[in-house]
Amino acid sequence: QVQVVESGGGLAQPGGSLRLSCAASGFSLDYYAMGWFRQTPGKEREGVSCISASDTSTYYADSVKGRFTISRDNAENTVYLQMNSLEPEDTAVYYCAATKASAYRYYQYEYDYWGQGTQVTVSS
Repeated sequence: QVQVVESGGGLAQPGGSLRLSCAASGFSLDYYAMGWFRQTPGKEREGVSCISASDTSTYYADSVKGRFTISRDNAENTVYLQMNSLEPEDTAVYYCAATKASAYRYYQYEYDYWGQGTQVTVSS
């Protein structure tokens, strides 16, 4: 069964950190570019960060640049999103997605597999 499963969400204080994980099963991440997206109620889902299959190139939305870091461990079939200096505006459901491509993909429609999401809440 092909799936990706996010974990690591929760409640953090402003200025705090969280690390999200995205574990893939049923396929090898070696050939998949990965992306993290987020959505808040009433808003469209937006791209946060993407990484190529070979871990050689990454993309970050302006809103998270310098605060978030995407990484991958293909041996563990897992992708991570390290989130530092969290802000209340980062509160959202975070989704992981996979696309069978070497280069990262910016558009959501290009992704093949999606997780169910993990809630991140930033509040004091």
